[in-house]
Amino acid sequence: MSKLPVIEMFGPTIQGEGAVIGVKTMFVRTYGCDYRCGWCDSAFTWDGSAKDKVRMLAPEEIMAELNALAGDNFGCVTISGGNPALIGEGMGTFIRMLHERGIQAAIETQGSRWQDWFYDVDVLTVSPKPPSSGMKTNWEMLDGIMDKMKTQGSSAHSLKVVVFDDEDYQYAKSIHRRYPDVPLYLQPGNENVTEEGDISARLLGRLEWLFKQVIADPGMNKARVLPQLHALIWHNKRGK
Repeated sequence: MSKLPVIEMFGPTIQGEGAVIGVKTMFVRTYGCDYRCGWCDSAFTWDGSAKDKVRMLAPEEIMAELNALAGDNFGCVTISGGNPALIGEGMGTFIRMLHERGIQAAIETQGSRWQDWFYDVDVLTVSPKPPSSGMKTNWEMLDGIMDKMKTQGSSAHSLKVVVFDDEDYQYAKSIHRRYPDVPLYLQPGNENVTEEGDISARLLGRLEWLFKQVIADPGMNKARVLPQLHALIWHNKRGK
């Protein structure tokens, strides 16, 4: 059976962003990413700094560790990275294993790769990266993913854009115009992911700025603005 490169598992905790914000969840973070975002808050999943922490685990081994951590005290598993969409057959097997136990699977990916198991994900968040990331969007790939999920997907899928500045906001608007029927979530970016201590005042200031942009913009009437809830409560701490 195909194994998954897992760099950390933790929980139960509360999902801090996107369509399942506020939901109690376990986290499984996979290693490896095809992007190198300048402001990445989980660069340890791809920059080599924590490569010694990576374990190749079969789906049943991951399930056993989740049960050891939380017993039956969860009904959702969030799979993040890195980019989980780099993983093929093993991820599909793990998702099926979760469903056999009545557990919801939530996944976030930047929309740079397609996997057939996207169809089986309960909540699929596609998070294309704005200009501040330094990455370029593959529009052909993103269009293909959105089209497949619209015509064949049974999962709840949505878009999420992290916004740091005016250029990012205009990028988010272009995403909304391109896929007007897909729910769009916006969140302000965390400009310093290594700052210690209480960062809530700084994050709330950025959230207010983003509120004002959307409130004044008729083109964003259906967009939803959310905080990074976990960062407001636990700041830049890992494993929360």
